[in-house]
Amino acid sequence: MTIDFEKLAVRVEHGEFKALSIKQPYPHHIFHDGKDVENRDWATRGRGWIMIHAGKQFYDNPPAAVHADLPRGGVVGMARIVDCVQAMESNWFYGPYGFVLRDAFPLPLVPCRGQLAFFNLPADVLHRVAQHIREKIA
Repeated sequence: MTIDFEKLAVRVEHGEFKALSIKQPYPHHIFHDGKDVENRDWATRGRGWIMIHAGKQFYDNPPAAVHADLPRGGVVGMARIVDCVQAMESNWFYGPYGFVLRDAFPLPLVPCRGQLAFFNLPADVLHRVAQHIREKIA
């Protein structure tokens, strides 16, 4: 899939997408190691683009030394949810539900507070995320 980054940036600025907070190192694995599913205890009917928020806490506390410098406490990229499954042929799936991810790409950290489940971001954060998206095509 070819991503129209300008169109995506406009839609981000208009607040069309929600964010999902994920503890590091999992956002890093989504963008750099082929993690193709986000495991949750709950299902979603939502499909489409989401902003990936890296929570302030690490999944592994205390964090492994290799994770200590990963960005936390803000939006770090985007991905598309294309399905929600209860079984999947992926080394990253352990369920009980998995949000199947495609077209993930990292962005520079935009600091903001996270929340549980899907959440909306303030206009100033959306504007900064859109700026970073536009820098990908500049």
